[in-house]
Order: sequence, then C-alpha cells, then structure tokens
Amino acid sequence: MRLRTALCSAVSTLSALALLSACSSGSTSASAGDAPLVGVDYPRSDTDFWNSYIKYTPEYGKKLGLSFKTTNSQNDVAKLTANAQTFISQGVKGIAMAPQDTAAIAPTLAQLESKKIPVVTVDTRPDTGNVYMVVRADNRAYGEKACQYLGTKLDGKGKVVMLEGGLDSINGRDRTEAFNDCVKKNYPGIKVFGEATNWDGAVAAQKLQTDLTAHPDIKGVYMEASFALSGTLQVLKQRGLLVDPKDKKHVFVVSNDGIPEELKSIAAGKIDATVSQPADLYAKYALYYLKAAIDGKTFKPGKTDHDSTIIKVRDGVLEDQLSAPLVTSDGGTYGGVPSVKSDDKSLWGNNLG
Repeated sequence: MRLRTALCSAVSTLSALALLSACSSGSTSASAGDAPLVGVDYPRSDTDFWNSYIKYTPEYGKKLGLSFKTTNSQNDVAKLTANAQTFISQGVKGIAMAPQDTAAIAPTLAQLESKKIPVVTVDTRPDTGNVYMVVRADNRAYGEKACQYLGTKLDGKGKVVMLEGGLDSINGRDRTEAFNDCVKKNYPGIKVFGEATNWDGAVAAQKLQTDLTAHPDIKGVYMEASFALSGTLQVLKQRGLLVDPKDKKHVFVVSNDGIPEELKSIAAGKIDATVSQPADLYAKYALYYLKAAIDGKTFKPGKTDHDSTIIKVRDGVLEDQLSAPLVTSDGGTYGGVPSVKSDDKSLWGNNLG
C-alpha cells in the first residue's frame, strides 16, 4: 500500500511538472505565434555580398520578434513575381525584396499595394510604384568615391576600365553615371572604357582582358561590385600586373561591396580600395521598417538615429540612405573623400563569424 501511495504521489508530481512545462511551452509558442509573419525574397545567392545578407537576415529577424518565410528569385524578376504571389497566399504582413530589374517590378508592387501589404526594397529602388521604404546607400556616392580615389592615384590622367553592373538596375545606372560625371568634371585627362557586364563575373573578366590587350597602358579598374573581383585578379595576374602598389606596373583597382575577400585583398596590396556596402544594416533595417509598417508607424525625410538620412525620392517613396564608407589600406583622404582602414573593426566584412 505504501509503495502504491508513493507511486501515485510521484505520478501526481510528474503530472504537475509536465503540466507546468506544457503551460510554459504554450506561452512561448503563443508568443512565437503572435510574431508578425513577413516574407523576405533573397535576390541571389551566388555572391559573397548577398550570402552575407542572407546570413544576417534571420539574426535580425529574431531580435525584432518577427517570423518569416524566405524565397530566392535568383536574379529573375519573373521568379520574384511568382515568389510574391506565394507570400500573399501565405498571409504575410509585409515583404522585403531586392528587385534587380527595377522597372519590371512595378506591376507586382501595385498588386501588393492594393492588398495593403507593405514593401521594403533593399539595395535597389523601383523606377516606379510605391513602397513603404527603400533601404540602400547612396549609390551615386559609390561612383564618386571610386572616381576621386582613382583620379587622385592616377594624378588625373591615364586610362581606366569601368566594369559596369546591370544598367536595368538603378544601382548600375547610379554608379556608372556618377563615375562618368565625376571624371568629366574633375579629371578630364582620364579616359574611361565603360563595359556592360550585367553583374556577371565571367563577362567582366573577358572584357577586361580585351581592353588590356587593346590598351596595355590601362592603369585603373573600377568594379561596380565584388562580382568581378576574382576574375579581375586572375586577369591581372596572368598579365603580370598583380604587383605591389609601389611597383610602376601596378593597376589601381577599386571595388564596391566591402566583402571580407576585398578587405583582405586591400591589406595584401592586390586591390586598392572599396566602398563598404552595409550587408548587415541592409538586413537589420529592411526588417526594422517592415515591423514599423506593420505597427502603423510613419517616417519623414531627415536625419535618423543610426547615422543615415531619409530622403524623399518621389511621392510614395522614402529612402533611408545608410552609411557606406570608402575603404583603403591607409585610411587617407582622396579627392576630399575620407576613408577608413581595411582592418577597421567597424566594417561588417571584418566581423563575420
């Protein structure tokens, strides 16, 4: 009888503990269940920059108390459109996307607006249509910073190859136009060979090879993103031009992105500068603004509390222009543009675990 009583008591105690555990788990699940569901479309996963963005997204989603579905449109606007339909069917409360074709996304944005699903675009700004917020850096400043660095290093004269991104993207157009405008205004002695690459590294390498064959005295390369890094280094090495910056044969190379490999290449003297595009902050503030939209918050043009400026692009479109510093080996100032050293711990590319 005593054994039976003890067993019953133990079972009762275990049952109570199990109930307590279940209640505790239930409250956690309820909390998770109450987290707003958002959709995040990754534009591609074949570059270090976007893979870094993909890594940061769940980290910041968790911090902001969001649950989310993800898709990958693989640089294809038709897939992005289809992915948006999937998000709609899943009942998301907002969508973050990075349309690479900034003109063709307009019908999808109109549909989402009609369904009152707020959209935050990351890195790119749609040519038409309304979005809750655009999260990107000032891409014209990318081209200007690259121009000032190369113009200073080349003493305002010589030949430069510009490996352009896709001109169907606002980013490609901004960087290309700003670089050309800056060279024309400040360094008229520099000749620029603009090469369309559609963000394709193999195409960039082939065109750089062709330009160097026709013009072996080329002294500068502006890569509009790190997609061209590997191919550029390979071409320069093959031609005996991947030499120390103090060597008279050195070709000065400026990139855009700030991925770890660029920072290491600057430290090693293989390339000379980059503009650090904040992959971490793109993820953080894309989700921050989605949550703000769901919570009914509004924003106005002006300075923010995170070292950026919100501008009004047009009616229905605000853009938070995040900081994107020039990065060099010495942290010097070039053409009036200050830079930070490539080993600076404030750069996201130096903080990937």
